[in-house]
Amino acid sequence: MERNVSLSSGIMVTEALRERGHQVALVDMFFGLEGYEGTLEERFSAPLPEEWKKVSRKAPDRKAIRASRKDQSRSVFGPGVLELCRMADIVYLALHGDCGENGSVQAAFDLLGIPYTGSGSFPSAIAMDKDLTKRLLADTGVVTPQWRKAVYTEGDIPVLVEETELPVVVKPLDSGSSIGVSIAKTKEELSAALTDCLNYGGKVVLEQYISGREIQVGYLAGRALPSIEIIPKEGFYDYENKYQPGAAVDITPAPIPAEWEERLAEVTRTVFETIGLAVYARADFIVTEDGTPWFLEINTLPGMTPTSLVPQEAAVVGIGYGELCETVIRESLKAREG
Repeated sequence: MERNVSLSSGIMVTEALRERGHQVALVDMFFGLEGYEGTLEERFSAPLPEEWKKVSRKAPDRKAIRASRKDQSRSVFGPGVLELCRMADIVYLALHGDCGENGSVQAAFDLLGIPYTGSGSFPSAIAMDKDLTKRLLADTGVVTPQWRKAVYTEGDIPVLVEETELPVVVKPLDSGSSIGVSIAKTKEELSAALTDCLNYGGKVVLEQYISGREIQVGYLAGRALPSIEIIPKEGFYDYENKYQPGAAVDITPAPIPAEWEERLAEVTRTVFETIGLAVYARADFIVTEDGTPWFLEINTLPGMTPTSLVPQEAAVVGIGYGELCETVIRESLKAREG
């Protein structure tokens, strides 16, 4: 579902690593090497498609993408992808969304003995499931909004609308980049949101709406990065506001008291370690006026696009984009050895 974001992250990482002297092959996991006429070795220095850098305003149409692939098999790996990955010292995963972050690709690489960046398959699967993540954190002292998991069909929507306290945040159970997320303040808005989420499998988390400041914290190589506050110019921090330059104001470090910053770092570490994540991640919070950090979710493969947050946070502590990419690789090789 986050194909455009993945392409943008992938090309940015590739450029940064090549500039630092690495041989890097960029490949679209789903389409693979369709239409490519060179050798696998030549792929590590092949020109990069500039059009991948820009993230479109709308989420991609998955059905249309599937229909456009020549290889109509059910495999998520396009032709030549696994062969190319086997040639590499490590695969840098710039896969955002369900397929890339739910642990399935990581599990496949584990079985094939292919080293990759980020967390392992099982922790990735837990973190991608918003309901399971909250359940796992229930006894840790981490504060999270009340929630309810709902698996439903169109016929169940009227009952869900009547049973749900408003306002409520409607989130697909296992999507990212706020795709499909909406804030429902009326029964009509809730009904529309639930109808829309049927397109994402009819599995949602209905989460208590918390009013406060949206603050996110990156975690890299065993330490929390400076927090970043997100202030959308319109609405909330949805898919469009995340990836369109100028759609939101990002302030890092967030202008908050030192004790808030310490608490956010502590909670981020607790979530990271409880789930068993590795290398890096980004935790999302709503912080209320009294300084309480309400944990929303954690992302195991944070975006690396021009508007992404972790690169901004890393820059505040003197870690440039290229160095950040190399740090992710170095720490991931350690994690795979473990």
